[in-house]
Amino acid sequence: MYESRNRLLLVLIIFTLILSLFTVFIHSESVPSLSAKAAALYEPETNRFLYTKNADQRLGMASTTKIMTALIALETLPTDEVITVDERAAGIEGSSIYLKAGEEISVIDLVYATLLQSANDAAAALACRIADGIDEFSYVMNERARELGLVDTNFKNPHGLDDSEHYTTARELALLAAEALKNETFKSVCSTYKKELTSSASQRIVVNHNKLLKAYPGCIGVKTGYTKKSGRSLVSAAERDGLTLIGVTINAPDDWRDHTEMLDYGFSLLEARLLAKKDEFSYLIPVIGGDKESVRVSNEEEIKKIFNKCDSDIEISVRLPRYFSAPIRIGDVLGTVVFIKDGEKIAEIDLISRENIDKGKKKNPRRTQKWRSDSKNTFLTQG
Repeated sequence: MYESRNRLLLVLIIFTLILSLFTVFIHSESVPSLSAKAAALYEPETNRFLYTKNADQRLGMASTTKIMTALIALETLPTDEVITVDERAAGIEGSSIYLKAGEEISVIDLVYATLLQSANDAAAALACRIADGIDEFSYVMNERARELGLVDTNFKNPHGLDDSEHYTTARELALLAAEALKNETFKSVCSTYKKELTSSASQRIVVNHNKLLKAYPGCIGVKTGYTKKSGRSLVSAAERDGLTLIGVTINAPDDWRDHTEMLDYGFSLLEARLLAKKDEFSYLIPVIGGDKESVRVSNEEEIKKIFNKCDSDIEISVRLPRYFSAPIRIGDVLGTVVFIKDGEKIAEIDLISRENIDKGKKKNPRRTQKWRSDSKNTFLTQG
């Protein structure tokens, strides 16, 4: 009997160990091993770099340059403006849509050509329109870079053809891409796979060079690049369940695999949590001296935050007085909801009045009257 118990105990211990090892295996994450000379994986909402490799080394950026070109064009020019192609933009070497001097084409179509087809002539046409020349536009690009705090980035042209003074870093290219993706038009363009362009000379169809748009779930951009000297460069971005990640590789022979591995790594580490939907925290609070006995308050905004998947649960504190005095107007801030993790406040939203309460002759509510709540919360704090 004693030996039988021991055997059973031994079997249970072995089973537990095997299950434990399996659990560790399926949840463990390996750091990416990349072909790139330099790389960075960035989460913009919390301003975190999840992975870096030689991320501050100055290197040629090839056609990822065009992220800045397109961003400035969209920030500067009306998208429906029709541009007459400057002769200095026609015949630019490298990738092209073969613009002709004097051809008329809209700003938005030039942006599509710049980001999808990586057309050097389209980038040059935008530069000549904005700053009346390549050198002049380089100055505009560098001024915008300084505004973004990019100290290891320098532009000499709008297209990315090799120049010893034309460089960036993986880290700063990620920061630039994050800024560009804030522009909704830029975001829409760089996530487009195919687009038909119309000009005074011809109809053209451009196809995005970024294979990840089709190959990686949630991919929304951003830009490919290649020159013989700089090698293959790629800036990618992907969104899943409210979480956006930006990947950068410079001089990466196997860039598609590099980015798949980096993005997978990032999504395995982080998650977006919806802390509050609109009107999720809703209460009826007693009112003194009003034409109604109570006022409804709730949160007008939803709130989402990025967390490590292993982070602890969030504690919620709803802070409201026991009662209010009339008058109260719609939109008045009457309380707050505070979100706490590990003893520290990580977020806060206002609770506002959802109705007007005028002064009146209604009987004042008893002080002992309690809140009526439509919400489920961890605890409530009365002021």
